[in-house]
Amino acid sequence: MNYQENQSTKNPLADLISDDIYNLLSSKGLINEKTVRDYQIKKKFKALRASKLSASDSIDLLREDYPYLQFDTIRKIVYQPLSRV
Repeated sequence: MNYQENQSTKNPLADLISDDIYNLLSSKGLINEKTVRDYQIKKKFKALRASKLSASDSIDLLREDYPYLQFDTIRKIVYQPLSRV
C-alpha cells in the first residue's frame, strides 16, 4: 500500500467534492456520516426508480445494502425533503 492510498479514504461524495476536500473535512471531523449515508441511499433510490423499479422493490433492494435499517426508515430517508441549514 502506498502513502497516498493510506492517507485517503473512499470519497462517497465524489460527485460533489474532490477527494482532497473530503479527506480534509473528514480529518477535521466535519463530515456527518449519517447524512452522507442518507445521501447515498437517496441517490441509489433515484437510480433504481429511474430503471422503472417500483418504490417498494427499490426500498427492499436498499435494505440488502443496509440491513440494520427498517423498511419505514429507508422510506422516510428517501422521501424526506432536503434540509437546509
